[in-house]
Amino acid sequence: MENKINDGAITSGDNVSFWIDSTSILSYKTPDSDIQTEVLIIGGGIAGLTTAYKLLQAGKKVVLVEDGFIGSGESGRTTAHLSNALDDRYYYLESTFGKETAALAAESHTAAINEIENIISQNNIDCSFKRVNGYLFLHPSDKEENLDKEYEASQRAGLDTLLLDKTPTIINDEPLRCLMFKNQAQFHILQYLKGLADAVIALGGTIYTEAHAENISKEGAEVNGFKFTAAHIVVATNSPINDVVTMHTKQHAYRTYVIAGKIKKDTLPYALWWDTGDADSKWVSQPYHYVRLEKFDDEYDLLISGGEDHKTGQSDEENKTESERYDRLEAWTRQYFPLLDEISYRWSGQVMEPVDALGFMGKNPGDENIYIITGDSGNGMTHSTIGALIITDLIKGTKNKWEEIYSPSRLTLKSAGDFIKETGNMAAQYLDWITASDLKNTADLPAGEGGIISIGLRKAAVYRDYDNTLKAFSAVCPHLGCIVNWNADEKSFDCPCHGSRFANDGTVINGPAQSDLAKIQVK
Repeated sequence: MENKINDGAITSGDNVSFWIDSTSILSYKTPDSDIQTEVLIIGGGIAGLTTAYKLLQAGKKVVLVEDGFIGSGESGRTTAHLSNALDDRYYYLESTFGKETAALAAESHTAAINEIENIISQNNIDCSFKRVNGYLFLHPSDKEENLDKEYEASQRAGLDTLLLDKTPTIINDEPLRCLMFKNQAQFHILQYLKGLADAVIALGGTIYTEAHAENISKEGAEVNGFKFTAAHIVVATNSPINDVVTMHTKQHAYRTYVIAGKIKKDTLPYALWWDTGDADSKWVSQPYHYVRLEKFDDEYDLLISGGEDHKTGQSDEENKTESERYDRLEAWTRQYFPLLDEISYRWSGQVMEPVDALGFMGKNPGDENIYIITGDSGNGMTHSTIGALIITDLIKGTKNKWEEIYSPSRLTLKSAGDFIKETGNMAAQYLDWITASDLKNTADLPAGEGGIISIGLRKAAVYRDYDNTLKAFSAVCPHLGCIVNWNADEKSFDCPCHGSRFANDGTVINGPAQSDLAKIQVK
């Protein structure tokens, strides 16, 4: 089991989420021959499985391949909010894209929640699905007027929202005004994926797990050394692994942190809570906090709280360790939810933040038969479902009314300032080639830890296993040559440029890199 966690087959990090801990491993057969099919889907998270399900319903022949087990990527590390209250405010969407696009975005996320509910109903999936209200309240750094602006913009977008003088159940010295988003939802993501996978198989689809796809082209992909050919290829891997540069200038990878602790049943109503984000943050994404409940046992619910984001591989930019971020998150959570019991789970996830706030779902730029679902921001559950609906229509040859607003080929001039800031940050990471390493000698490395060391003009990523074995790899990310950094929390090597991540044995666990870190010998 430990080896499978280390190499990313079960989950993309050392920490195990509540969802993975409470669900059996979802594995299928591994490839053993060449395959020819109508649609090849790469990725066994919510995006890939929903797309497979919808295409099979449309009569298409579908094969899905997953690098690890089902849900082993970011779907298994989410907090599973189902919401049409987006990370970026609707007044921002209006100023960037116009009122019509903001309304289409609201409509699409509402439709995604409905689609998920319909899939659950049609397939009798037991995944704790609940309709709940969502409450957006001000971060201390934000302006009161912005809540009023968001209320007005959400109303113009056609959402069922209401301004309240007090945020229900939030404990604070003074009442916190909030914007209530009605008819949101939540579920147990891994149980949902199990039901989706069962439905895919029942409809005649084929699923392969521990099936690593690479060399993706318009003909198909190489999977575990076998040739998988298809008329259509869908890349549903959180960060696209088919594209070397283009999409990785339009979005940027962030780490987000989650804690979960027990709280007495009936202490809080089931709901979603979010603050509006840190307006003073150095990060373009303006990290925010997000909270929900999930049933745990007959006596307790689980309070799940997330936040404290930073760009992947750049935790040290704010001089805060990963452990300190969990501590800050716990302190914030206890401030507003003081009845929280001890913390039972800690994990982190990876979020792809598009520079203009809308995800990318549709044809990969320059390709006619390769499709991508990415740029999910903090709305991955609904974004992925929207992407599945758009791509199903594209493959069927049916016009989809959301196709243009989520087009991966779009250019948004009004977000040029954020684009310049993010790409400047990315370019600055290449200075790691000439800066000092975090280790002077491998003898300084304790068991269970890793780091970067200079060997002449080379940089090496080293990890000392618990049996005292030293593993060493090139520290150069095989995607575009950045120097990876050690993530002491998830025990991984993370690329600060484009978000590729590698397990402590060098195995690639997050794209866009397709291959492992190269092994080297060190004394």
